Parts: sequence; structure tokens; C-alpha cells
Amino acid sequence: MHGHEMITKLSTLWPELTLLVGAVCCLMVGLASQLEARKSAARIAAAALVLAGMLVPATQPDHAAAFGEFAGIALFVKSAVLIVGFVLVLIMAYVPYQLKQSAEVEHAKVFDPGDAFRGEFFAMALFSLTGVMLTAGANDLVWLFLALELTSLPTYVLVATARDRIDAQESGVKYFFLGAMSAAIFLYGFTLIYGATGFTEFAQYNANGELTGGIRYVVQQQLAANGSLSPLLITGVLLSLLGVAFKIAAFPMHFYAADVYEGATGSVTAFLAFVPKMAGFVALFLILTLVGWQYQIPGGNGHDLPQVIMWTLWGMAAITMTLGNVLAMVQTNVKRILAYSSVAQSGYMIVGLLVGPALVSEVLPGGSVIGNGIAAVFFYMVAYGLASIAAFAALGTLSVRGEEAETLDDLDGLASRHPAIAAVLLIAVLSLIGIPPLAGFIGKVYLFGSAIKEGYIVIVVIAVLNSAMSAAYYLRISARCFFGQASYDVDLFDAPGRKFGAALASAGVIFLGLFGGFVVSAADRSARPLPAVEPAAVAPTDDAATPEPAASVSQRDEEEMVHG
Repeated sequence: MHGHEMITKLSTLWPELTLLVGAVCCLMVGLASQLEARKSAARIAAAALVLAGMLVPATQPDHAAAFGEFAGIALFVKSAVLIVGFVLVLIMAYVPYQLKQSAEVEHAKVFDPGDAFRGEFFAMALFSLTGVMLTAGANDLVWLFLALELTSLPTYVLVATARDRIDAQESGVKYFFLGAMSAAIFLYGFTLIYGATGFTEFAQYNANGELTGGIRYVVQQQLAANGSLSPLLITGVLLSLLGVAFKIAAFPMHFYAADVYEGATGSVTAFLAFVPKMAGFVALFLILTLVGWQYQIPGGNGHDLPQVIMWTLWGMAAITMTLGNVLAMVQTNVKRILAYSSVAQSGYMIVGLLVGPALVSEVLPGGSVIGNGIAAVFFYMVAYGLASIAAFAALGTLSVRGEEAETLDDLDGLASRHPAIAAVLLIAVLSLIGIPPLAGFIGKVYLFGSAIKEGYIVIVVIAVLNSAMSAAYYLRISARCFFGQASYDVDLFDAPGRKFGAALASAGVIFLGLFGGFVVSAADRSARPLPAVEPAAVAPTDDAATPEPAASVSQRDEEEMVHG
């Protein structure tokens, strides 16, 4: 990346820099000897998220030369991460209060800053959220790798340190070593992509906006010369997909999910259900843009992925959703149920990756659109994230002998004792099933509708059957709340932020269910390729030998399809 491009790139990172400054401030106040100063770490984290959210619209790229053709999706992803991240900070605010370490520090005669944990806890959360946002803006394999690791590394710390139980440390160790293995796999895939193309940058443009280098340029050259991609490049992409599958808990990298979700405290589990998964789907999207969708694949419609990659995603989607639902049905621990549910939900979203971004989406009554699989994936990711956060936050408000509720037995008769918490759980599980008019239903309509529009009928049938299967274990959670007979008392933690966060997440699920079409339309606009340079800056050229930019091809095709 040239110097001026780096400066331009850095000018788009004000939201990320704001979160990093907020994380440093959390670390600093966490070392203060005054208790009230240490308690302000959660408020600083929330303020940093709000300020970063205000800066996002000003950093939206309007051309692809320094950002990549699909950089428009970064605005949507960053906005979603900051909004959901604010809700996560609300429900995580009480976690340090539950730790014995915090109580010991408060009552110690001499303050030892090495024993304080509040600052580090919220700093780790902000670092991880920053990693997701950097992932969304990546246009280089090195940048993408570092952003993914910035997302993941803090979560290992959060899992291991946010709970006073040995199984939390066990979960943290499992999560770390399996995460390191997955990082090695997709990094090796990145090296193969580099070896096959000679570039780490996704695309390079000249002053006229013409594609002159980068991975996409080499892909176009290989397709023009051979009609197919080199085996080394295909192998690199497949290994990259396999490694990143760990982030989204998809087959065959799903096996850690149940143990880690069960071992972590509920608020951190909610964090895991959204943050690494969002980063994973963004990374998968960026990797797939390198070899498909905007390129003419022989035998395809100019919009397809290479066959081996398409069938790999197809099989991954079918096995992931089926395996997740089957394993969830035999669980009695609610966290493990929701963990395997998370695996199944990833399978549904992979269907959207099969579809890819549409050249022309179909406008539905009311102004919403259908056909853009990427827009559907990121909308569904937000809908799933809010529903899972509501469920985990509701569980985290319940105190069973001083511990958070986990088993189905803990939920027996909940509606008669704490009806508001039971209502939040009901809304969450109904959305996860896909019951109208909640966000999960709207998300599945757009996901499956886009797949049907592109001809993926069989995988949609499998997904619909799996959605019906999931009702068996989701409704079992609510049935125990409303029809179970309690055998012991369940109290509530004094955690107003967690209760408010649960209510806010469930309200978001309802809001997206009623007005989700507008959000999908915004995602659809964001997922379209950007022009290579700003229109006013395009200079005429007589160099007919220079390949036409992929983004320009997409725009021309769209105009031809619209005007017939």
C-alpha cells in the first residue's frame, strides 16, 4: 500500500481509533486506587461506543481505489457492531462485581493495582469489537489476519477470567488452543493465496481507476487464460474457509462451542455468540469476493463461485445446520442448547454466502428488497445476535444459589415468579425459531428467499426442515418457564444494566421484525460494489489492453439488466 493510500485508509479509522482510546482509558482507570474511579470503566466503554458510532457516517468510502470494491458493507457492519456492542456492555457491566477477586480488592487494607480487574475486562471487550470493525475494512490478507486475531485474542481472556469457577479456566484453555489451530489453518491458506497470485492486496488500481494488480487482477487473468483458477489458489481459499469456520462455529470447526459457552459466564457467552461470529462472516465474505461473484466463471452466469468452493459451502451449510439442531435436542443445559443452536444458525447464514451479492435485487411491496444474499446474511447476523443476547442476558439475571441459571430445571415456573424475564426468553426463542413477526422470521425470509431466487432449492428445503426441527428444543425452554413446577427458589441478581440490556435486545428483535425491510434495503445498498474511483476523477484512456475494472463491469451489467 502506497503512502497516500495508507493516509487515506487511516482517515477512515476514526471509529476504531476511538474504541482503542476508550480501551486505554479503561485500563488506566482500572488501576486507580479509588473504587468509584474503577467502577467508571463500564461507563467509559459505553461512551466510547457511542462516540465511535457518531463518527461512522463520516468515514464511509465512496470509491474503491484504497478500500476495495465491497468496502461499502463496512459502514453497515461497523454500525451494527457498535449498536450491539453497546447492548453487550450493558449486560457485561455487572460481571466484575460477581468476582471474588473484586470483593477482595475492595476490602483489602492496601490497594494492589495488580489485583484489580474491571479495567482489563472492559478493555478486552473494546479491543475485540475494534477487531471486528477492522475486519470489515480489510483490503489486504495481512490486515485481515491481524484484525481477526485482534477480535479473537481478547475473547480468550474474557472466557478464562470472568468467572470464579475452574470450568471457566478450562473453557478458556480449550478455546485458546483450538483458536490457535484455526488461526494456523487460515493463515496457511492465506500464504497459499499469496503464493498463487504474488499479492496480499485484494486489488490495486492506477490513477484512472483501472485494475492493474492484486489478487482479483490475477484471478481475472487466470480465468481469461485458462477458464479456471489454479489448484494452488483454490486450495488456499478452501483452507482459509476451513480456518475461519472456527470463528462462526461451523462444521467441522464447531466442536468447541458447547464446552466454551457452558464454561463462560452468561454475559461473556452472549459476547461470543455475536462478536467472533460477525467477524467470521465478514472474513468469509471478503475471501469469497477474491474468487467469485463479480467474475465470469465458465458455465456460470457471471455471478457464481468456482464449483469446488460452491459445493464446499453447500455441504458445510447442510451439515452445520443439521448437526447443530440434532445435538441441541439432546441437551439439558440451556447454555449448551443455545451453543448448538448457534452452530445451526451459522448453517443458515452460510446459505446466504452461497447466493452472494445480487447485481439487481427484486423490490418487494413496502420498498424492501430480496435477492442479495450478503445483505440477508448481515441482517440475519444482527437479528440472531440480538435474540441470543436477550436469551443469555435473561439467564444471567437469574440467581440459583449464587450462580447464574443454566439448566432447564432452573427455569421451571419462571413465569409465575419473574414474568418479565420469562417474557424476554420467550421473545428470544420465538425469534430464533423464526416465528413472525419477529426479526428471526424476517431474516429467514430474506435468506431463504434469496437462495430460492438463485436456484438453491434443495439447500433451502434442508434449511426449512431444520428450522422446524429447532422448534422442539427452543419451545422446551419456554415450556419449562410457563408450565414447569419450581422445586427451589430462583432470585434475581442486583444487575440493572443486565436487565435493561435484556429488555433492549428483545425490543430490538421486535423492532427488526416490524421494520426489518428498511434495514435489509440499507444492507443491500452497502453490499454493492463501489466504483474504482470517484466519477469526477475518471480520466479518458486509450489503453485498450488494460482490463476493465470489475466494479465497472458490475455497474454496466446492472444498467443493462435494468433497462433491458
